[in-house]
Amino acid sequence: MRQRTGKRHPHHHHHDRGFGPGFGSWFGPGMGGRRARRGDVRTAVLRVLSERPMHGYDLMNELRERSGGMWRPSPGSIYPTLQMLEDEGLVRGEEQEGKRVYEITDAGRSELQERTDRSGAAPWEIGLEDDGFVQLREAGFRLAAAAMQVAKTGSTEQRKHAAEVLADARRKIYALLAE
Repeated sequence: MRQRTGKRHPHHHHHDRGFGPGFGSWFGPGMGGRRARRGDVRTAVLRVLSERPMHGYDLMNELRERSGGMWRPSPGSIYPTLQMLEDEGLVRGEEQEGKRVYEITDAGRSELQERTDRSGAAPWEIGLEDDGFVQLREAGFRLAAAAMQVAKTGSTEQRKHAAEVLADARRKIYALLAE
């Protein structure tokens, strides 16, 4: 096993958790990145590497994108997972232009096949569709887009009415939590 140094990976950035101009950080950190179980991370890493070799930072971005930003694997879960998979011979890492690029091995492909046969769904899909979070987030985006459209092109009267509709919707949503 390689010696781990205390150095941080040079490419770690904290990206904006918001959803574009005007949306602020709706569904902010408290509701955002779902924590994955260790097996999910393993399977997700193997699944992505089965498509093409990549380094850890690209891998984190790829998983974030595939989950629609719902799952934000941290360097603290990705790099140790890659090291473990490499120790087990399921991935192979090699230095390329100062970065360690990981590639799935044949053993990794068989492990992935076994895991996929058991669950069927991609790790970043598990629990996202079922719990209504994705539908709620999409509905929130569509509602915000409609409100922005009224704000830009509506008459004064339409803007006032839209503000009342939104206030009413907010009250109804909070009432759901109070039930």
